[in-house]
Amino acid sequence: QVHIVDSGGGLVQPGGSLTLSCTASGNIASIHAMGWYRQAPGKQRELVGVAIRGGSTDYADSVKGRFTISRDNDWNLVYLQMNNLKPEDTAIYYCDARDYGHVDYWGQGTQVTVSS
Repeated sequence: QVHIVDSGGGLVQPGGSLTLSCTASGNIASIHAMGWYRQAPGKQRELVGVAIRGGSTDYADSVKGRFTISRDNDWNLVYLQMNNLKPEDTAIYYCDARDYGHVDYWGQGTQVTVSS
């Protein structure tokens, strides 16, 4: 079992930056990948980026070059650095940990609003 807590959202102007944090606890060794998803009003939840243990870090085309996922060596802290934010980045952002059994553990979500 893995417990996820995400935080760091807020209101930011277009072109600004924000960093989201995700803390994992519990059976950390079972985590195969950790990622960030977002869901805008009236839209489906979509993948923002994912870091795979022993593998690569991949991003949605819409955020490539602007967003960066980083993590600590123990896989219990994951960050999403968001630069050059646009109004269309406004959404609730969720941290997800997926274990080797393909079970997903979600954070409660944190609101990001990009507006002048």
